[in-house]
Amino acid sequence: MTIKGKAFIAGAYEHPDRIIPDKSLSQVSAEIVLGALADAGLGLSDVDGLLCAGDTPGFGAISLANYLGLKNLSYLDSTETGGSSYVLHVGHAAMAIAEGKCKVALIVLAGLPRQSGFYGVSHGQPPELGFEEPFGLTIPSGYALAAKRHMYEYGTTSTQLAEIKVAASHHAQYNPNALLQKRVTVEEVLESPMISDPLHRLDCCVITDGGGALVVVAPEIARALVRHCPKVLGHGEAPKYATNGRIDLTFTGAVYSGPRAFAEAGVSVGDIDYASIYDSFTITVLETIEDLGFCEKGQGGRFVEDGTLQAPYGKLPLNTDGGGLCNNHPAFRGGMTKVIEAVRQLRGEANREVQVPDCEIALAHGTGGFLGTRHGSATLILGREDA
Repeated sequence: MTIKGKAFIAGAYEHPDRIIPDKSLSQVSAEIVLGALADAGLGLSDVDGLLCAGDTPGFGAISLANYLGLKNLSYLDSTETGGSSYVLHVGHAAMAIAEGKCKVALIVLAGLPRQSGFYGVSHGQPPELGFEEPFGLTIPSGYALAAKRHMYEYGTTSTQLAEIKVAASHHAQYNPNALLQKRVTVEEVLESPMISDPLHRLDCCVITDGGGALVVVAPEIARALVRHCPKVLGHGEAPKYATNGRIDLTFTGAVYSGPRAFAEAGVSVGDIDYASIYDSFTITVLETIEDLGFCEKGQGGRFVEDGTLQAPYGKLPLNTDGGGLCNNHPAFRGGMTKVIEAVRQLRGEANREVQVPDCEIALAHGTGGFLGTRHGSATLILGREDA
């Protein structure tokens, strides 16, 4: 079964705050849910599908449904693939709608890492822990390993990685809600403190409170709404494992999820007007651009030079809200905001200075987990077509 044209995104909402000192996680969840439903022109009583991931407090979807008072649920999904979960959830919601399991699916992400002071990620005790933790593997060092290997294999430079941060800051300066709104230069990126060689502080994403929500609906619901609803065209998902150390650090799971999404959508990389690509670190973007086919493997460094990623007129306008590098990375999970900004671009509602002209087809991609070890990738292609 294909999901192409079987579902539409009717509502998208990003919490405006990046530091939230005085609200509970459940309160923040409720705020973003109500924001997304209002954006769609729907109410809580219309929701019959709920999707969330490991960030949801309590008993996951059950606790959230209880808190929100959702009484008409016929579909639940709490698939956990880290930051890519919410990109993946759009595909799952579209499949559920296509199969008649629900008609109005709500996807939710909320987190308060700055309020809590907890800057780690906990997923229990994985089987690989005893082989990695004793050697000091951290999240930044895992990504640094990938960056260092890419540099060794292909001659990629820190200057080229810095171009990705520069593009993000160019976009963030026009976003009044972005955590970091100051435009930076390549030199400033390279002069920022080294976190894990070769990654500098400005190669790393921000840490924020907040979250976002999406409302995915059946075609008949979309037709009845005043709001323009971007169409789900294609979706792909895939894991990538460390395979007990036998791992090529120069590519991501996008090499698997991307072709599946493009094939289902019936489009090619040349058709993409705008891209939202997970930017936990600059190296994440560079490898993903290659893996999705926007350039040949190993040519990502050259590809991102000379303003390629800067909107509105770059060759591949990317993360026009400032992305995880400058704008928002709620609960250490950037997939949700990637879809939200893609929806804004297709609606013509991105910040005026970075709105891509005549944006018809957008791509959103999430990378959940750790680039240096194991992760889950999800690719989503959306179109401006009407229901």
